[in-house]
Amino acid sequence: MADVEELKRKAGIEACKFVKSGMKVGLGTGSTVKHTVVELGRRMADEGLEIVGVPTSLATQKLALEVGIPLVELSEIDGLDIVIDGADEYDPKFQLIKGGGAALLREKIVAQESSAMVVVADDRKRVESLGAFPLPIELTPFSHEATVRSLSRLLDCRVNIRMAGDGPVITDNGNMIADAHTGPSINDPESTETEILLIAGVVQVGLFNNMCDAVVLAGMNGVETVINPNGRLNN
Repeated sequence: MADVEELKRKAGIEACKFVKSGMKVGLGTGSTVKHTVVELGRRMADEGLEIVGVPTSLATQKLALEVGIPLVELSEIDGLDIVIDGADEYDPKFQLIKGGGAALLREKIVAQESSAMVVVADDRKRVESLGAFPLPIELTPFSHEATVRSLSRLLDCRVNIRMAGDGPVITDNGNMIADAHTGPSINDPESTETEILLIAGVVQVGLFNNMCDAVVLAGMNGVETVINPNGRLNN
């Protein structure tokens, strides 16, 4: 476990190479990208890096302030230069499942406002087909049982509300999270995303399609950066 955590740290630090002074940076959420946030804070203190950040969760907001990254509201600026975030899975076309940390709505808003997206992950997240990791779906609390039933019928799989102790997980936006246990069968994630979003009660789904431009991947052989050949960093 110590080796895995050290690799995550190295990957999180390596992702910082995409960040230059003057950038507006989306700061993701998760166990790997936290190392990116800490390293960006170090570079500001030690190397004079000048950036502003937009956090994707209250936890990231707290960490960023602790390490000295100035934060701005996304609505106050005209887009972001880059977002660095984690992922629960990514496939050969660089499509992602995110939302294991229950921050998918804010993460997707920030990703959509970014000119590039870099994902930091360990190599267990690389898959041929998405879905072995249960697909997170953010729901409104109102009649959420009916929404879960509709999702179960649509996806033909078990869908359950994510729990924390005796109660449901509540997102930073006051919503709930359902996890769809599709298995590794999401071979057309764009169509799946569209169909799920048609269900009233669904706020957002943790399929991040056509957003990821590079993956900084930690494995037992070290850290590698894989660039999406169709991505915005390849131009």
